[in-house]
Amino acid sequence: MSTQKVAVITGSGQGIGNELANRLVNDGFSIVLSDINEETLRGAEQEFKNNGFEVASFVGDVSRLDDQNVLVKHAVDTFGSLDVFINNAGIEGEVAPVTEVTPKAVDLIMEINVKGVIYGIRAAARQMIEQGKGGKIINACSIAGHEGFEMLSTYSATKFAVKGLTHAAAKELASHKITVNSYCPGIVGTSMWERIDEKMMTFMGTKKGEAFEKFAEGIALGRTQTPEDVANLVSFLASPNADYITGQNILTDGGMVYR
Repeated sequence: MSTQKVAVITGSGQGIGNELANRLVNDGFSIVLSDINEETLRGAEQEFKNNGFEVASFVGDVSRLDDQNVLVKHAVDTFGSLDVFINNAGIEGEVAPVTEVTPKAVDLIMEINVKGVIYGIRAAARQMIEQGKGGKIINACSIAGHEGFEMLSTYSATKFAVKGLTHAAAKELASHKITVNSYCPGIVGTSMWERIDEKMMTFMGTKKGEAFEKFAEGIALGRTQTPEDVANLVSFLASPNADYITGQNILTDGGMVYR
């Protein structure tokens, strides 16, 4: 078994989650990658192993409590403990006016973005309490958890929920030396934003790329965000340097939303 610290990252087969894994393995963590897409996950796992990193993987659905429990068990069985749990998995959901949202889409985004975080916190916290040495739970929030954005009403609702969950869990788990924080990215050039941009064309009459540019034009630092920018913050939150920080939903957006 590894003597390194162990981090679990949901939704880490690609995108931001994969970059978080890349940063943390370089920080010295053993990593358990988790994703619902088995093909993507296996490819990511093999790439890390080809580069000599200590990783494992688990195919799971974050909206299922049983899957979250087994994910934590898999991490402990493989590497001996759980030190950091990152609730990164999420979807953008339905991009549409609030008058057009559908029950099926609302249910799906709530299942993944809200229940997924609740169940991840629950599974990770129980293991960390049992270990008795504290730990760090880090949630994926968003600028949309600080300010609602047009055409993204259900997504914004779920991220406001993540912000509240982060506050509540931090208060409950502090006595066990478990910190709970979230990272709140802005406009990141990933496949999620490509899908959002494409869906907004239907309702906003924009051409491909225009909605993305519209949302990004107010960034104070003058550029859109990279997954590496997000990983810089998460690396800090996972490190001992953040031991005295809990219950915070930290914006990393280049200067868009000011709180």
